[in-house]
Amino acid sequence: MKEVVVYTDGGARGNPGPGGYGAVVTFGRHRKELKGAFDHTTNNRMELMAAISALEMLKEPCEITLHSDSKYVVDAMVKGWLKGWKKRGWLKSDRKPVLNQDLWKRLDEAASGHKIIWKWVKGHAGNELNERCDELVHEAIDAGNLVIDQGYLDQQAGEPGLF
Repeated sequence: MKEVVVYTDGGARGNPGPGGYGAVVTFGRHRKELKGAFDHTTNNRMELMAAISALEMLKEPCEITLHSDSKYVVDAMVKGWLKGWKKRGWLKSDRKPVLNQDLWKRLDEAASGHKIIWKWVKGHAGNELNERCDELVHEAIDAGNLVIDQGYLDQQAGEPGLF
């Protein structure tokens, strides 16, 4: 399996507000930067989108070390929260619906087939690739090509199966 290193970040201005994600994917000497932005979304959704975008671009199963400054994402994957949510029909341990189900399901699918080590990295602490991901977030938002985050809108409207 190819060894890939990924750094991700996401953020929203206003939370909710305009948001973006950035990812840096490296394989040997190769490096790919990814970014995108949404009109009305949350920080957590953008953290998820950063990881999703990186994993979905891979064309074959890989051994991945994925670095994120989001405890929300890393803890869900490392501490087994995602597995528990799936077992309970997308309910948290308090029996309330899991937020961002649409993106958790997409991340679960994107991660399948890969061997992933999820690592938390402190944000805004001088880590070069984490800082670059943060720059990508802001570049994406500032570019103004903001996509509608339909999953967030559905979640706010209380659409069944999406909140």
